[in-house]
Amino acid sequence: MKLLEGKTALVTGGARGIGKAIALKLAGQGCSIAFSDIRIDDHAQALVEEIKQLGVNAVAFESDASDFAACEKLANDTVEKMGRIDILVNNAGITRDNLLMRMSEEEWDMVIRVNLKSVFNLTKAVQKFMLKQRSGSIINMTSVVGVNGNAGQSNYAASKAGMIGFTKSIAKELGSRNVRCNAVAPGFIETEMTSKLPDDVKKEWAEKIPLRRAGQPSDVADICLFLASDLSSYVTGQIISVCGGMNI
Repeated sequence: MKLLEGKTALVTGGARGIGKAIALKLAGQGCSIAFSDIRIDDHAQALVEEIKQLGVNAVAFESDASDFAACEKLANDTVEKMGRIDILVNNAGITRDNLLMRMSEEEWDMVIRVNLKSVFNLTKAVQKFMLKQRSGSIINMTSVVGVNGNAGQSNYAASKAGMIGFTKSIAKELGSRNVRCNAVAPGFIETEMTSKLPDDVKKEWAEKIPLRRAGQPSDVADICLFLASDLSSYVTGQIISVCGGMNI
């Protein structure tokens, strides 16, 4: 029997990058997948078909994770289409990097809204279903930047650090109803976004990592599979770094 047979996951920001890798990894273990993104294009529709080829149900929703009402609708639509939500992966996120002296109020607000408020929005929308089921796993995608900070990313670091505090609080609130909440903190992961960096910058990053390489989206997805499954049934309120040792 597969690890997630009969379960359903909702993954935000699931059309590309780490979100896509997570959706495919969970689907490969028998989990039906609902994923959302700000825009559902041909690429996203192709992912739906790819997931269905793994023998599970899949649906894509165009939804803004930073919008409270849209998240309520997303959760309700997911349950209507899929019957339940067992796993929530709060993966949607953006960057708007700038030194604080140059950062605009809009750049600050946008990152906090998309990265942090979205986690509140979706967790609040989904918890009613998980509490009724008396089971569920919530996985929040934070970052090593949320642990260590990073020059030029005060908005991003604040949003990801806030996510850590939120994760620990929700784990304490929902634990008595068998709903777990954990966070994953990726380091330097090769995605479409990081692929645009110059080779010398990527080499410099790799040299700072004890394992001497960038991570892959599949490395993050593997940890999410662990946290989504019953293999982690006694794990909650934890922050697991996937960073090749750069956060030691």
